[in-house]
Amino acid sequence: MRDPINPTDETARALVRQLLADVRFAALGVLHPETQAPYVGRVGLVWDGAAALTLVSTLSTHTQALLANPACSVLVGEPGDKGDPLTHPRLTLTAVAGQVDKAAHKAAWLKAVPKSKLYYDFSDFVMFRLMPTAIDLNGGFGKAFRLSPGEI
Repeated sequence: MRDPINPTDETARALVRQLLADVRFAALGVLHPETQAPYVGRVGLVWDGAAALTLVSTLSTHTQALLANPACSVLVGEPGDKGDPLTHPRLTLTAVAGQVDKAAHKAAWLKAVPKSKLYYDFSDFVMFRLMPTAIDLNGGFGKAFRLSPGEI
């Protein structure tokens, strides 16, 4: 049986960089802090060039999950208006989350997500940096790639 994962090339790396540069939200996968069952929530997400940043409320289940277990993943890439949604590029970034000083990232975050100005300074909001450990790119049918963080 043929390996469905293609050798990484510059086209794949460029697509990963573009998807990450354009991201403003994602589906965040974590382990539920009480049940350890898979749990997915939508979060704001910004790529800082080396990792993803997310601003989340401590009142949310996904934040409690990250505090209990920093292993996570995010699904990035939305289908376009036309065609089969499974033909549109997307990637899964597997990562380890670590809490960072949100004040240090305020200007960059608000530039990328201006509407978050309404809640950015709320005391229950914290910021995590999601350090990638692996990237699985699906560029459409027959275009599967597995990249290491150093390849982007």
